[in-house]
Amino acid sequence: MHIKSIRLLHDRYPTCDFYPFNLEILQKTTAIELASPITFFIGENGAGKSTLLKAIANKSYIHIWDAPPVRRIKPNPYEQLLHQAINISWTDGRVPGSYFGSQIFNRFTYLLEEWAAADPGLIDYFGGHSLMTLSHGQSLVAFFKTRYKIKGLYLLDEPETALSPRSQLDLVRVLKDAAALEQAQFIIATHSPILLATPGAEIWSFDAAPIRPIPYRETDYYNFYRDFMNNMDCYLSPSELDPR
Repeated sequence: MHIKSIRLLHDRYPTCDFYPFNLEILQKTTAIELASPITFFIGENGAGKSTLLKAIANKSYIHIWDAPPVRRIKPNPYEQLLHQAINISWTDGRVPGSYFGSQIFNRFTYLLEEWAAADPGLIDYFGGHSLMTLSHGQSLVAFFKTRYKIKGLYLLDEPETALSPRSQLDLVRVLKDAAALEQAQFIIATHSPILLATPGAEIWSFDAAPIRPIPYRETDYYNFYRDFMNNMDCYLSPSELDPR
């Protein structure tokens, strides 16, 4: 465990009228106390989980390989300021780490390819293969298996996006094995019930204020997928269910 807690400093909010400071969960949550080296943030789109994840990255001085900003019709001057209003308590001082977002991973693979052209030894850190020679899902798993052996704080935003169910299970094993070495800590925003089943993981729900820990079998994801598989005919018409 590297991070013990994340505190939201309401008195430092520059506004309560603009995103993300207008979110009820950020106005009513005081702290998130972390009790596991693997923590999941869950909630509907727009709940604020990815925004808080980026704020943790910024506060921890973890670089985000983001695309260049685009011009906005109505720019929000407060959108990237949440890190200025949170406090992180470390167990034994700040550690290095990385931020993974499925939308920006392609950009990272291109940059890695350029670096490896000048220093081919870099590829050894990613399984000995150029990530661009693998499928998107394969390159993700190769990245996870090599990067997360290193001591650090790892923030992942919806890593399941390009992963098959089998590859998601591979990631579950990577998370479990890395956490067992007591070198890595993970905070992950996800919609995947497969990832949420990671043994020993803690789940925090952003669907109601304040943010709160929730057991796996009480999550909407677990119950929705269970009900869907048990009662597909309630969700789809007979013609949609006919494999022909």
